[in-house]
Amino acid sequence: MAVKLEIRDVSKAYDAPGGDRRVRALDGISFSVDQGEFVSLLGPSGCGKSTLLNMIAGFEAASSGEIRLDGKLVQQPGADRGLVFQDYALFPWKTLLDNVMYGPQKRGLPKRECVEIARRYIELVGLAGFEAHYPHQLSGGMRQRCALARSVANDPDVLLMDEPLAAIDALTRNTLQEEILRVCDARNGTPRKTVIYVTHSIDEAVFLSDRIVVMSPRPGRVFELVDVPLPAPRTDETRLLPEFHELTARIWRSLKIYAKPA
Repeated sequence: MAVKLEIRDVSKAYDAPGGDRRVRALDGISFSVDQGEFVSLLGPSGCGKSTLLNMIAGFEAASSGEIRLDGKLVQQPGADRGLVFQDYALFPWKTLLDNVMYGPQKRGLPKRECVEIARRYIELVGLAGFEAHYPHQLSGGMRQRCALARSVANDPDVLLMDEPLAAIDALTRNTLQEEILRVCDARNGTPRKTVIYVTHSIDEAVFLSDRIVVMSPRPGRVFELVDVPLPAPRTDETRLLPEFHELTARIWRSLKIYAKPA
């Protein structure tokens, strides 16, 4: 499997309020992500998961180390990386259809093709019939489906997701986890999406991931890389498997024992 993304000895430090000291958010992060792999960044709040995701997106620069995508140094945002945020980040003045069309339109595709792409992904996330609705007319789960459709419709090489389901109720969250895997999977000749997913939920990371990067409290360090050998497709039955519970329990024990603040 070809390596898609490389994180090489990445550290990040900020000036503390007042500017009298430096706060180290990340310390020597190193791992790689293969093409088509779903990798979750798991750790307690404040461990630098979102900071690392923002650096992969090109929104922030590393204090030291480097991030490479397809061998090229990441220095700025690009259309090869799509983002899904916790707060949806939809345009409130645009309909669902127009929100999903936004990426293809910015790429300069003909309007008819943009509409076809948008409708295909709207149907894929189960929102057919709501094309003319505005974000305020949709539930939280529906808005997140729209955000997912909008990101995937732009056909990024890598999908970056920052706790997109944190504000969703438990039942809807489980359904959307399956939706994420289905939308990102290979289909109609297109390859499986490479996904970097930020979460503080052990269950969610185990359900979604091929591999989990377990991070320590600040300064964030990688203290364990966990393979998730659960069978596909992942469904509600997956959550009942003994292997699922054994793996979540193992990660929980590791977090309690080894993730001590520095």
